[in-house]
Amino acid sequence: MAKLGKEELFDLVIGAVRNCGWQVVRLSALNQHPLRFKMFKDEEGLLVRAYIWNISHGGGAARPADEYRIQITGVDQFREEPDGKTVILGWWDEAGVFAGFDFRFHRRPLGFSPSFQIKEEYLREAYQKGFCPYQKDNREIAVAFRPDFIAEYLRQLESLHGFGRQSRDFKILASVAEDPSAVSDEKITKVSGPRRITVSSVKRFLRDTYFKDRVLNAYRHQCAICGLQLDLVEAAHIIPVAHEQSSDETSNGMAMCAIHHKAYDKALIAVDAKYRILASDARMRFLTEIGHDGGRENFLRNLRPLMVLPPAERDRPNPGYLKIGMEIRGWENW
Repeated sequence: MAKLGKEELFDLVIGAVRNCGWQVVRLSALNQHPLRFKMFKDEEGLLVRAYIWNISHGGGAARPADEYRIQITGVDQFREEPDGKTVILGWWDEAGVFAGFDFRFHRRPLGFSPSFQIKEEYLREAYQKGFCPYQKDNREIAVAFRPDFIAEYLRQLESLHGFGRQSRDFKILASVAEDPSAVSDEKITKVSGPRRITVSSVKRFLRDTYFKDRVLNAYRHQCAICGLQLDLVEAAHIIPVAHEQSSDETSNGMAMCAIHHKAYDKALIAVDAKYRILASDARMRFLTEIGHDGGRENFLRNLRPLMVLPPAERDRPNPGYLKIGMEIRGWENW
């Protein structure tokens, strides 16, 4: 495949961060390498210096057939971002995945025609699973990941690349990448020090991502309550995650726009076991009494009588889950 130009690579990084729900302010000029930017979300902010190249096949008969690499050009030494994050990235356009290398292993001046390697199987695993760590022969941890993982990667950068220090920690991280639901919280307690928080965060992120992808695809990215798309739709749990009867089954989820997701969790609306969309008269009366009923008529007018159902019956909300969901949200009290 054709290699992407520098500005195209920069756009991929910035676009991926924004798609994760972060605001981005670019600090470097067009085509100026490295890319520097600030990213913000809620009360958290990160300053990032990103070096990035295309990932290509290693080439040459002397190299393994499954070896891919970034070829470092235009840089004689990586400069650290003071009070920020310094990342070395590759982009494999064939599968649409990034690979991150540990800056701490590459602080010294670079030699002639330097390159950093990663195996093809880890890139492909990242494409399928979302995230895949790779321990190199020198114990450096490289991380392959899809664009939707980039914000989590940047947040956990130093810890993720620090997993090469203990083989047990790395094995548990690799197990989470393979199947997050198969790794118990008890097993995670065996991870040492602050890396335990990273494993828990990655596990939660991957489980949420798998659930989100399945639910949104089942509903064709359409709100089950009003039919809206416009990439404003979220995957809502019917039985909340923290509840003992919750699950990550697609049938425990509904796709909802942000407004109707909030309205569902606040018991302003509900979906019953016959897939009817209900609006709480008692809740509406209460909001009217306290003067918070602005937009009520328009809100009610946009509700469908029946929810949008996924084409596949197995993906449709479990009626039992819907009943429990109504009870948990106190629907009977309104």
